[in-house]
Amino acid sequence: MHIVIMGCGRVGSALAQTLEQQGHTIAVIDRDPTAFRRLGPGFGGRRVTGIGFDQDTLREAGIEEAGAFAAVSSGDNSNIISARVARETFGVQNVAARIYDPRRAEVYQRLGIPTVATVRWTADQMLRRLLPSGAEPLWRDPTGGVQLAEVHASPKWVGHKISRLQEETGARVAFLTRLGEAILPTSQTVLQEGDLVHVMMRTGDVDKVEAAFAEGPREEGGR
Repeated sequence: MHIVIMGCGRVGSALAQTLEQQGHTIAVIDRDPTAFRRLGPGFGGRRVTGIGFDQDTLREAGIEEAGAFAAVSSGDNSNIISARVARETFGVQNVAARIYDPRRAEVYQRLGIPTVATVRWTADQMLRRLLPSGAEPLWRDPTGGVQLAEVHASPKWVGHKISRLQEETGARVAFLTRLGEAILPTSQTVLQEGDLVHVMMRTGDVDKVEAAFAEGPREEGGR
């Protein structure tokens, strides 16, 4: 997958190096060309000097072929604007924005942009939003048989109850992140657009559960 990262600070450079090591092609955008020194001499991706929400700059970084975009510069406004351009103008599916002001999280979530607040920052949180099925579990029991993970749910699940999601996927929903806040759902809770779903599942069932979440609910009457 080709991934574009806006911002080559500590977070952006760490993301770029980690994702490249996982076999992805990477382009990093920063308005300060000296920032690319953080990438090190072994980095093989693109270094693009420019403003992250400028469409020509994004095209130079390969946004039209990108499967994911991360906005991790030092400015909230720049991050959210560039994230919206990546999603709304170029149709990038997996987009995430770093924010410094957690109070803005609800606004950004309503725009359909997953956010990571600085006070809660870990590199793995951003990886889960860029690579929904490719991150490490949030928790695993000592035997390794059961794990907690954030699983990407298809938009087809929006409007359906958690009880149906659990029944058809075989997983148990531990909690949701909705508008920047964690909530404990009941069986009657309905999945909303922008919800991040955290599930408990058997480690051996991860592929099956991820496939069921990605496919959406079964048609009435079976298939």
